[in-house]
Amino acid sequence: MIIGIGVDIIEINRVKNAIKRNEKFIEKIFSEEEIKYLKKKDFKYESIAGKFAAKEAIVKALGTGFRNMKIKDIEITNNELGKPLVELKGGALEIIKDYKNIRIHLSISHSRDNAIAYSIIEGESVR
Repeated sequence: MIIGIGVDIIEINRVKNAIKRNEKFIEKIFSEEEIKYLKKKDFKYESIAGKFAAKEAIVKALGTGFRNMKIKDIEITNNELGKPLVELKGGALEIIKDYKNIRIHLSISHSRDNAIAYSIIEGESVR
């Protein structure tokens, strides 16, 4: 069954400006694994914005906002072909504790000006 669907779109310039205003922005938002990936992408703003939009899309699919979780509780990595993978930790994992066989689908894309992410979370209720 579908637990939730989430989508987020963000202007890449907003992310660029946030990084310029706060040198710790990347460290506050992303895990070490995510930062390694972004480093491979030369910290391109569209890659950063895409990962950020992905976290927002996952939160929307969870239906909670960032209540009772940290943004780093959602980790977006990539397989060898570049497909985005999602790992929930901490508070994010606690939110879906009443489900088993969780599957999280995520798509990320960008244009010159915007990044977008779309997610679907599926699972079976344990109750």
